[in-house]
Amino acid sequence: MTLDRTNAMRWGTGVLAVTMLAGGGGYWLGQKGGPATTETGSAQSGRKILYWYDPMVPAEHYDNPNSLSSMGMKTVPKYADDAPMGDAMPGVSVDPAARQNLGMRVVAAEMGALPSALTVTGTIDFNQRDVAIVQARSGGFVTRVYARAPGDVIGAGAPIADLQLPEWGGAQTEFLAVKRLGKPELTAAARQRLRLMGMSDALIGEVERTGRTNGTVTIRSPIAGVIQSLDARQGVTLGAGQTLAQVSGIGTVWLNAAVPEAQAGMVRVGQSASATLTAFPGESFAGRVSAMLPAAQADSRTLTVRIELANRGGRLRPGMFAAVALGSEGGQALLVPSEAVIRTGARTLVMLALADGRYRPAEVRTGREGGGKTEVLAGLAAGEKLVASGQFLLDSEASLTGIAARPIGGGQ
Repeated sequence: MTLDRTNAMRWGTGVLAVTMLAGGGGYWLGQKGGPATTETGSAQSGRKILYWYDPMVPAEHYDNPNSLSSMGMKTVPKYADDAPMGDAMPGVSVDPAARQNLGMRVVAAEMGALPSALTVTGTIDFNQRDVAIVQARSGGFVTRVYARAPGDVIGAGAPIADLQLPEWGGAQTEFLAVKRLGKPELTAAARQRLRLMGMSDALIGEVERTGRTNGTVTIRSPIAGVIQSLDARQGVTLGAGQTLAQVSGIGTVWLNAAVPEAQAGMVRVGQSASATLTAFPGESFAGRVSAMLPAAQADSRTLTVRIELANRGGRLRPGMFAAVALGSEGGQALLVPSEAVIRTGARTLVMLALADGRYRPAEVRTGREGGGKTEVLAGLAAGEKLVASGQFLLDSEASLTGIAARPIGGGQ
């Protein structure tokens, strides 16, 4: 009995020792469980974690996945194979969860036409090529004025004033005397003299038919338009060549658009244009660029582009404000969303989305913009995918990790 009790005590002591040793080992393994589990997870995924970080502040590094960045964002792992791998496979890899958090959107470069290359503002003005100057061809005085005033809209042939021209009366008397001589060559010469003095064939025919002189002439507007100035007043004495009125036509008007100097290269003579005015909502007026004035406005750094518009019904009034869309007419071009373009000041980049889940910056040369699209002239091919949202964070990560941008020409 004594021996059995002694053996039982020895057996219990051994069990207790083993139990304590197992507990101590479990505690040590438990203390090492965080990194051990991380290394195991990394081994299972086949990727080694270097540190945790926030893509919005990539300069901050953390040593555990439960850290929060200075911006209060949950950190994501930075894998060893995210670093540059030489010229064979350059690019940045982003964890799928991080891509979702960043709201990254990938689009493809595609061929298309810009809907409108440039939208500017302008004002309506008179067509300065459609102007009539009404003058007195001979000295005399005004016997009658019609109810006219500057700003009146008149039609072609509308009377402006009646003039008494003594010189015309004397010339008509000589013409009638020569005609009575019965010499056709002298009569023809006298008739031509009356024409050179400014008399119309109708007036000459009336004098020749009635045999009476008529030194009174009605001055009429040769075109339809607006009276800009009017100097004809009853009783006023006029000299030869003195201006009675100035009339500006309104069949066509000019739209003077202010184009920024930096975008002047996008406009050319003959280019189509479309104008909209608040006075006529929902209506568009089509025209073409007729001229680009040679001088720039020093205060606003703009160039004046002259667009000629048809003015049916005289609805377009000088001084009206208009929004002008200058058509591109540039044919097909390689287009990308304007938001996908990164302009650093020294160069222009886009962030390519590579087939193996990596992202790499590429240098491009851009052209016109319009409708939220930008034309790519070089550095990109149709069908290539690029990041249109969240690309700035990827560009920062690529710069920090030393990934070189793909140069224009497609080299590595």
